[in-house]
Amino acid sequence: APLSLSFCSNNNPYASFGATLARDEEQNLWSTPHDVTHTEADDDRVLYNMIVVRNQLDKDSEEWQKLNYDIYTLRQTRKEVRSRWKHILEDLGFQKEADSLLSVTKLSIISDSQNMSKARDILLKLSEETNIFPTSWELSERYLFVVDRLIALDAADEFFQMASAAYPKRPGGDRGDEGPRAPRA
Repeated sequence: APLSLSFCSNNNPYASFGATLARDEEQNLWSTPHDVTHTEADDDRVLYNMIVVRNQLDKDSEEWQKLNYDIYTLRQTRKEVRSRWKHILEDLGFQKEADSLLSVTKLSIISDSQNMSKARDILLKLSEETNIFPTSWELSERYLFVVDRLIALDAADEFFQMASAAYPKRPGGDRGDEGPRAPRA
């Protein structure tokens, strides 16, 4: 009997990931077509399964249109987050290395297991104290690898300071890139 994996969740209809589904490495799971740097992380599985479900629907249906919009929105959000990280990396002086620092594949490893808890702490701090991630963003394992690389380069603290300055947390969860607001009377 064929082995089947099931990661079913009652909360999310797209959370199941069957081993029988063919995995297309050319599928756009991260930001651009033909980008094979994605990992098989939870957020990639969700997106992949949204694509699978959408492709089984009639293109004229309301469900197809809604899923297509959700897929587009998720991809645009990921592009925006990646662009924010790249901007800060370039400002830190990693112009040539920014893309490779952000590239996470199934072959990526954590450089030092002792850095794992520090990387998690910094990622959590970035999420809670800056707007580098949108309000609705669930922490992605992908950025744990990036923070680990920054720790190895002794640039993690400086990255956090620059992220705080570039994407400050605003009261009420406002996005940091909306520009200054008039003070309230």
